[in-house]
Amino acid sequence: MERRSVLTMGAAGAAALLTGGVSLAAAPAFASTPSSRPGSAPDTLRGAGALINLPIGSALTPQDIEQWPSISGGQFSVVTGANAMKWQTVEPNAPGVYDWTDADQLVAFAKQNGQLVRGHTLLWHNQLPNWLVNGFDAGTISKNQLWGLLEKHIFTELGRYRGKIWQWDVANEFFTDASPSGIDPTNWWITALGESVIPQAFRWAHEADPHALLFYNDYNITGEDGTNAKFTAVSTWVQQQRDKGVPIHGVGTQAHLDTQYGFDPQRFQSDLESYGKLGLRIAITEADVRTNVNNATDQVPTDSLAQFAQPFEYSAMLQAAISVPEVISFTVWGWTDYDSWVPSTFSGEGYACIYDVNQQPKQAYYSLLKDLQLAAGTAPRRAAPPRTTA
Repeated sequence: MERRSVLTMGAAGAAALLTGGVSLAAAPAFASTPSSRPGSAPDTLRGAGALINLPIGSALTPQDIEQWPSISGGQFSVVTGANAMKWQTVEPNAPGVYDWTDADQLVAFAKQNGQLVRGHTLLWHNQLPNWLVNGFDAGTISKNQLWGLLEKHIFTELGRYRGKIWQWDVANEFFTDASPSGIDPTNWWITALGESVIPQAFRWAHEADPHALLFYNDYNITGEDGTNAKFTAVSTWVQQQRDKGVPIHGVGTQAHLDTQYGFDPQRFQSDLESYGKLGLRIAITEADVRTNVNNATDQVPTDSLAQFAQPFEYSAMLQAAISVPEVISFTVWGWTDYDSWVPSTFSGEGYACIYDVNQQPKQAYYSLLKDLQLAAGTAPRRAAPPRTTA
């Protein structure tokens, strides 16, 4: 997914419009405790998540880092580059001509703030350099050359950040939204190189950085659209690939929701549990809950019930994640509505993040914080994450 300057995403997840049950009052916070690590007190998302070994993260833009470092660094223990590590960003104009500005900034910021880093994403049909797509489509880049360029891209990027990235979204959004679902035959990479491109990308990524956790990432793969068609296809495919020795360590579920559709938290949790039973690590990678709004600038919900539905659905996702010990991180796709990707992608929608357009925490923020605080001492035991990779 992209932040602000969005290309396409496809159908996103769904969510229920509820009629009550959530207070709009701010949840009480625990008293701060002295610490030298930013955000480590339990009155931050980062600190409260640490109580149960669940890193809480956000996708960050350069603006998030430069203008609001106290929130970007203090509230989150794992960060993802919103666009910083995508192929279009790091090698935009010509093969072998790199621009690591945004990616280096993200990794440096994470190191400064003691944060883990999620790399996003190596193999996706969107946000590819024009020279790559146009060259292949025009026939000036051959199939063999495309294989070589992909291999070089993976080894160059993972080599630059070897040992500094905790999780990589290796392959992103390859399955259809149909029922039954399967690998999309019209996907640019599939039409160019065939289905074998996906497992090969994982093999190269593992060779380039053997210590990074490698994920397949997609939307609607935990029943967000009201069916399990895509979940079934992805879980079956991942297990088949792992049986063949492909180094897929986990599944990333994007968890994009919309208050005008139906969301079943029980199905969501059941699907997370099913992935866990396959021996997979699980990451909530791009969580947000959008709704209809008055305009893209103010992003005031046009239905007052959305103010109840949005925090409820965020909370339901997090509670499910807390209940499944194989979930190793929970990441929101941007924390402020000010630079959210939603308004430019979904006409008439917004209000998707946990902070508003003025960078003030919304009820969704307090709901997540309270969930984490209440889970301390009662959540299933999960392995402690690395202290830092940056």
